[in-house]
Amino acid sequence: MNRLKAAITAVGAYVPEYVLTNQILETMVDTNDEWITSRTGIKQRHILKEEGKGTSYLAIKAAEDLLQKSGANPEEIDMVIVGTATPDQPVAATAAYVASQIGAVNAFSYDLQAACSSFLFGMSTAASYIESGRYKKVLLIGADKMSSILDYTDRTTCIIFGDGAGAALFEPNEEGLGLQDEYLRSDGIGRDFLKIEAGGSILPASEETVKNKQHFVYQDGKTVFKFAVSNMADVTEKIMTRNNLTKEDVQWLVPHQANKRIIDATANRAELDPSKVMVNIQKYGNTTSATLPLLLNDYEKQLKKGDNLIFAAFGGGFTWGSIYLKWAYNAKQ
Repeated sequence: MNRLKAAITAVGAYVPEYVLTNQILETMVDTNDEWITSRTGIKQRHILKEEGKGTSYLAIKAAEDLLQKSGANPEEIDMVIVGTATPDQPVAATAAYVASQIGAVNAFSYDLQAACSSFLFGMSTAASYIESGRYKKVLLIGADKMSSILDYTDRTTCIIFGDGAGAALFEPNEEGLGLQDEYLRSDGIGRDFLKIEAGGSILPASEETVKNKQHFVYQDGKTVFKFAVSNMADVTEKIMTRNNLTKEDVQWLVPHQANKRIIDATANRAELDPSKVMVNIQKYGNTTSATLPLLLNDYEKQLKKGDNLIFAAFGGGFTWGSIYLKWAYNAKQ
């Protein structure tokens, strides 16, 4: 009998209705569609514009989509993890509110923050709980309202990010399907290159920090790009090598949607044909914690039971890594 593994058994997603196109951005900041598309691959992004709605709203909608599609009973969920860089509030856990709102009344919940690697690191956490035998159903949600921390006069950041959420349900599997291996890393050197300067314990919010726009995300684009390209490609190659996977063995690369050039570099290192690379950055931009589950939702009907998936992500901190997972089900067509 195979050792107990943690498999994804259902997925769901949500993006807000409002679409911010490159053409609209041209009227807001000094940029143009050709420049954005050629450098990032992004054509549009979805933005949550309604007053009083935050990351929890996106997460709840994604979870409800998963529950509706799968028929899963929320009362049977043991825990809810929300991977996010934009929690509703600094202290109260967004995940606790999400769990209550979706009817997961028997679950315990918490937030996980590793910037764009949040969902990837959350996969490791969810799988560990399942493999321990302690819990049977773990709901992992990646959700971010990036528009809440963007300066729409800063063309280095506002063109990149969008809002959205995706969810995945993890359950035990005895067929050998599910999470097979992981290689996760972090390096505090990245702290200065991708950050929000104010609002934390070092520099609390003040009239001055607001005036200086220190509550918006800042990115040293060239440095982050360089680290992301090399590290995402490195971990993808490493996890394939140590699991004796050739390019023929891998059905899908599931890369964080930060930049089309980073995605292409990662695929090239793994020698994977473009037809095996999941891409939706053109529709959503970089939704941070939500990119990986949004990919799974968009490609769900193309996935076959037993497919080998390689996940890769890179985020602020720096945080990065790769996960090898065997897909566990065929979706209803």
